[in-house]
This record gives sequence, structure tokens and C-alpha cells, in this order.
Amino acid sequence: MSQTTARPAADAPVATKRTREARLLRWLPAAGACVTLVAILAVAGAPWWEIGRYASYALIGVMIPGTLVYRSLRRTPLTLVEDLAMGAAVGLVLELAAWAVFSVLDLRGWVRLWPFLVMLVYAALPALRRHWWVREYPQRAPLAWSWTVAGVVSFWSLYLSSVFLQRNPAIPTSEGTRQYLDLAYQLSLAGEAKNHLPLHLPQVAGEPLYYHWFAYAHMAMSSMVGGVDLTSVSLRYAIPALCALAIVLTATVGWRVSKRPAVGAVAAILFFTIGEFNFTDPVTMPFGTQATFVIWHGMSMIYSWVLLIALIGAIGLVLLEDKPGVRAYVLAGLLVAGSSGAKASSLPVVLGALGIAGLALLIAYRRIPWRIVILGAVALAGQFFATAVLYQFQTYKTGFALFGQLEPYWLPLANHPRGPLTQALISVGVFGAFLLNMELRQAGIIPLLWRQKLRLEPIQWVLLGGGLAGVLFYLTIHQLSGGEQYFARSGFTFGVILSGWGFVQVLDRAKLGRRGRLLLGLGAAVFALATVLIQLAYAKPFVPHLPRYRPVLPILEWAGALLAVGVVVAAAWLLLRRRVPALRGRGGVVLLTAVLVAGAPGLVMDMAKSERTPNGGAYYNIDLPRSRVLAARYVRDHSGPDDVLATNVHCVGTLPNGKCDPRSFWLSAYAERRVLVEGWTFAPRIGGDNRIPFWDQALLTRNDDAIAAPTPEKLAALRHDYGVRWIVVDDQGGTAYSVDLGKYADLRYTNSRIKVYELR
Repeated sequence: MSQTTARPAADAPVATKRTREARLLRWLPAAGACVTLVAILAVAGAPWWEIGRYASYALIGVMIPGTLVYRSLRRTPLTLVEDLAMGAAVGLVLELAAWAVFSVLDLRGWVRLWPFLVMLVYAALPALRRHWWVREYPQRAPLAWSWTVAGVVSFWSLYLSSVFLQRNPAIPTSEGTRQYLDLAYQLSLAGEAKNHLPLHLPQVAGEPLYYHWFAYAHMAMSSMVGGVDLTSVSLRYAIPALCALAIVLTATVGWRVSKRPAVGAVAAILFFTIGEFNFTDPVTMPFGTQATFVIWHGMSMIYSWVLLIALIGAIGLVLLEDKPGVRAYVLAGLLVAGSSGAKASSLPVVLGALGIAGLALLIAYRRIPWRIVILGAVALAGQFFATAVLYQFQTYKTGFALFGQLEPYWLPLANHPRGPLTQALISVGVFGAFLLNMELRQAGIIPLLWRQKLRLEPIQWVLLGGGLAGVLFYLTIHQLSGGEQYFARSGFTFGVILSGWGFVQVLDRAKLGRRGRLLLGLGAAVFALATVLIQLAYAKPFVPHLPRYRPVLPILEWAGALLAVGVVVAAAWLLLRRRVPALRGRGGVVLLTAVLVAGAPGLVMDMAKSERTPNGGAYYNIDLPRSRVLAARYVRDHSGPDDVLATNVHCVGTLPNGKCDPRSFWLSAYAERRVLVEGWTFAPRIGGDNRIPFWDQALLTRNDDAIAAPTPEKLAALRHDYGVRWIVVDDQGGTAYSVDLGKYADLRYTNSRIKVYELR
């Protein structure tokens, strides 16, 4: 008896050691993804100390206060990773509130205290103190889920490194450096948010900014609280960090709403590993993209995705809990508030999702789905706030246009009439190419709807409604520069989760054992590798010539080739399954896997072709000489936040009609100061149309005349009337300037092409 009772004590150290090893093993995927991301940043030239400062800010300034608040709002915990991921999203909303409060009170110098104030409240109040530590979670993340998510984070980080980080130095390295046009603009908005509230258009001092600018307030807070250079935040840290958070959120929200970890893992793969179904050299995008390119060219997209995915999770909490309580609605309201100014496309898609779900549930059960109604009211309030307060009812030339994005591809050329049948076939082909290019990764929805015969759970209706709303907005709304694409991207966050859900259902129905699932995974990897190698070797160069439908031909040709292969494989499968019983009932999951993986070459080709096309593709790049950026940063370091600059540079080139292309943003971006008149294309009153001349020609003339023919009276008038303190001239570009500026203003800085004067 004594020997029997003594044995557990003897075995206790062994059991404890195994427990520690198991805990360490569970943290290994996260550690591996973090090491990969840090290494990528270091290779891109980010200093170790700066990486550490940004990571500390993300942890202390966003994740910890957000996690504490999230724990006090959610009723039941699930996993630690969910608390941290959802907490980080909530932290982004709290950060906005802190930025606004400290800005209104003109206490920006004290804004670093805000996360510690939250922590102090949660440490001081006994009712909140318990949220510091959750001793036991009901579930643990399966290792397969963790390694999958870590793999997606690592792959996407490598993608960003290839097409973004390695192509865009934080500070230009030479006079020949080129940069994507919008990157300087988003940096200028971050500088504006760092110094002012309300925000104005940095390129035209005094012009109000009616725009979705919350992402740039986040960048500003990263610099003010974290002490990280704003340029580094914009071009190094914010985008990879937000992408990693979006991946983890997709995986955790997919798990939470479906109660299946595999659903979240598959959704993350579909979102951030499989690309668009379109392969040319260089990579083109006739209908836009879901994730390729857009993820980094403007940070508002990925920032809005983080909040939108978290909002889907909050909607899931309301719909899945037996008695969600007020706190669940408060959580949803917080994320609606954050989404209101994150991206103009977010809340319309949320309202569409809730509207479709509410109507479907009303028809199915013949009673009002009050939870959906309340959530809809919250989202509608957020949309009204955005429309009335943030955007001041500015539409940016948004209007109704049925098939406006598709129509240009199927219209006949002048003097080349088509018969009705030919026109119908071309129109169907273009529409099919659109579905293949933009929606193929949502193919998992089809078997889910078929199997459940449209008897969906409320959260499934919301996911389906969001996916449908995004596509419907895309096909019925027109906005300058293809802005309607963002509705499809917002809807994709809903649809990709439901598609992962459908895939897992098909996988369950196939009843594959461990060996079968391994073979399916290996087969998918081999298929993806084969398609990648074929496309890299044989992708046709894009020829931008007539007819108008030519850009969609590579999509249809590749689809036809895969369809032919699929028919052969299907015939062979039908013959073999008579002799191999293990194949029976498994054809559906093999087919769906192939369909979902068919876009695998997209991101890889974008990386591979980026060697010859700067910034990862054939996008609009401009010259960004090092001399300009160094001069602008000198002004930043020697001027006050309220100082206004004047410049002779307004254009980045000329339009086909010979007029100025007024999309110059470099000075306001790197100086982090307002400019009297720099570029004006992105002013709300113009809506992004670079063909429209500046609306105040008298002001523009006054600006240029003071630089070209300066007198003490002209310069004094700029100083007195507009607060101009500095004049930055480029002697190799821009309008004329006079060396007589040095007689009436002090030359403070000069380099190979830029001179900076301070008005006396």
C-alpha cells in the first residue's frame, strides 16, 4: 500500500517536466512566426532597437488595455489567443478615443500615459482586477491550428517583404528612388493626425478633410506613444503588424463562430495564401483584387479589415450566446465606432449583411429577429455618424452604375458591330472571368448552401449576407478610380469564413482518416506547386491592345485548361473508384480543394515578377529623390506643428492633355506639416479626379508669384494671411523660383536640388 501511494510522488517531477514541455511546444508556432517577422524587418533595414520599441508599443499601448476591456465585455472565454487577438482590435478603438481626448485637450505630450491609466483602473477596482489573469481556458488551440496560422503569417510576411518592404526604403537611397504614389499621401495624413484635430488636407492648408482617416490616427499614435519615427511606422511596421493581426483574427473568429478550429485555419489560408485567379506577366488586375497589392498601397484597407473581422466576431457573440447581455452589444458598438472611420466600405457591407440575414430569418421563422435588429440599429448609427460627421455627406463621385466595372470589357469597339449572340457570349465570358478572379475562394459556400438546403444558422446568414452585399455593391456602384472594389473586399471577410466552413463540412462528409487527410494535404500542395511552376514558366505577357475584353482572356484560358484537366481526372476517378473503394464519396472534397487552391500562383507570381516591376507590379510609381525627403525631414525637425509651408512643386508630371498632374504629396508627407498649396487631387471637393484644376486659382497664383518674384510685401502677406513660415523650392522641378528669396528670407538648408528658406 505504501509503495502504491509513494509512486505518484516519485512520478510527479516527470509529469511536471512533461507539462512544461507541452506548454513550451504550444508557444513554439507563435514564437516561430514572430522570429520570422522580426528577421524580415531586420533584413529590410529596420534597426533592432526600433523594432523593439514598436513591439513594446503594440503590446503595452494596444494589446494589454484592449484585452482587459475585451475580457470585461465578453461573457465566456474560449482561448488565450482569442482574448489577445480580439483584445488588440478593441485596443485600436480605445487608442482612437485616447488620441481624440488628448488632442482636444491639447495634451499630446501626455498621451503616452493613456494605456497606463487603463491598467491603473483595472488594477485598482476589485471587480475588474480578475481580468488581469484568466487561470483556465475551456479550450486550447490545437497544434495543427497554431502551426497553420503561424505558417500563413510567415508566408504573408515574406510576400510583403518581396513586394513592399524591399521595394520601398524608409528613406530613399538615391535620386533615382521610385515609390508608389499613394504611400506619401497616407504618410502625410498620419503627420496631420499627429499634430491636428480636426484633420485638414495636408496638401492644401485649411481645406477640411472628409475622409476615412482612423488608420492614420493609429499611425500617429504609434509614433507619439511608441516613440517610433512616423516614416518607419508607415513603411516598415504598421502594415506587417496589422496583417499578422488580421490573419490571427480570421482564424480565431472563424473558429469562434463555427465552433470548429479548422474553419478558421482554412479561412486564413484562403484569405492570405491563395491569390486571385489571374496570371499575367506582369501581374494585372482587370477587376481589382481581394488582397494582392491593395493590402499595402493604402493602410486603411488592412486596418479596416482588423476591425471588421473583430466586428464579425462580436456579432457572433451576440447571436451564439443564449443570453448575450448588454456587454456583448457594447462590444459590437465599440467595433462599429472604430469601423465607421476606418474605411467607407465597411459599415455599408455590415448593414447589408444584417439586412439580408434579418430578412431571411424573418421569412424562415416568421418572427422579428430582435438581436439582428438591435445590431442593425447600432451599425446604422455608426454609418450615420460617418456620413454626417466624418464625411460631411461627401460622396467622392459615387453613383449608381449597374455592371459599371464589367461593362468596359464587353462593349464593342466603334465601327465593329456584333451580333446579339456574340455580344451575349462575350458578356457571359466577362462575368464568368469576374467571378473566377474575385470570388473563386468563396466556392466553399456553394456546398454548404446545398447541403443545408438554405436552412442556415443566424451567424451563417450574416456571413452569407456580407459576402453577397460586397458583390452587389461592387456591381451596382461606381466610384472614381475603381473605389467600388473596396466593397467587395469588405464582403470578402464574411464570405471567406463561410467558404472555410463549407470546406470543413465537405471534408467531414468525406470521412477521411488521418492518412487520408495527409494525402489530401500533400495532393493540394503538389497541385499548387505545379500550377505555380507552370505559370511562372509559361504566363503570357499582357498585351494592352484591343479588343477590350483582352485583359480577361488569360483568366478564361487558364480556367479552360484546368477544366480540361479536371474532366480527365474526373473520368479516371470514376473508373478507379470501382476498383478502389477508398475513393468512393471522396471526389467532392478533392474537387473543392482543387477549386479553392487554383489561385495559388497569384501571390507567388506577384513576388517573382516584382524583380522587374518596382513595388510588386505594374502600378503608378513616381520619382522620390533622396534630396527631397532629406530637406522635408529637416523642416520637420526645425519647425513647429502649426507652421505652414509653401512650395513651387505641385505636379508629379503632365497629363495627356499637357496639364499638371497635381498628385504631389512628398513635402507634406515627410515634413509632417501642412502646405499652403502642394497637390490637390485628393481633396474631397475634387474626389480624386486629377484632371480638375485647383479651385482657388488666385491663391495658387499668389503662392507661385511670391516664390517666382518675391518682395518683402508678398512674403509678409503669406506669413500674415496664411501662417506660412517656411518656403521649400526645388530648382529641378516645379514652377519658377527666384534666387532673390535669399534677400528676404533666411536660407536654412540646401542640398543638390532643394533650398529651404525661413521667413523673417
